[in-house]
Amino acid sequence: MKYDLLASKESVKKTMAALAERGHMPQFVETPAEALAKIKELIPAGASVMNGSSRTLEEIGLVDYLKEGAHGWNNLHERILSEKDPAKQAELRKQSVLSDFYLGSAHAVAETGEIVIASNSGSQLPHLVFTSPNLIHVIGTQKITPDLDTAISRLQEYALPLEDARMKSAGMGGSFISKMLVINKEQKFMGRKSHIIFVNVKLGF
Repeated sequence: MKYDLLASKESVKKTMAALAERGHMPQFVETPAEALAKIKELIPAGASVMNGSSRTLEEIGLVDYLKEGAHGWNNLHERILSEKDPAKQAELRKQSVLSDFYLGSAHAVAETGEIVIASNSGSQLPHLVFTSPNLIHVIGTQKITPDLDTAISRLQEYALPLEDARMKSAGMGGSFISKMLVINKEQKFMGRKSHIIFVNVKLGF
């Protein structure tokens, strides 16, 4: 199947219903600007915020918004990058897993409600599975697939080659799926909030 086509409204509706049944809080917006506005609504002043390296977050303007510094949040990612001592930077990265909010995207979402996310370093996985009480995923609807098997195929056959080429063009060693996470459900007894913002625009890989 083609992995870069926006999902139909029916497919989005079906996926959002499945995600809601699995404990997530899905929303749908038409534009990147609306997605950024939703994020601003969700995060209160003073909250600590951590974000993963994400082409999607760049494309909706969040990365630039964070750099501007007028958001009123405690930007943990900025603190990590501004620390030049490798040992201190590594310690800050470990501490960041306790952020109030974690923002990122996903490589694929199945209509049946599973979310597929891959990582080379694994640094964002603690946030996703346990430590951050609030998650915000911004996802272009082209990442919706019919089922979990197709979602994993999208990651391996489509997203990885594009990310690998991007990394190599930036002078890095390429990319690899060192770790892969499948989020089946967000359990209510954990008290966490998992926000999924679907955008009717192609975002990321």
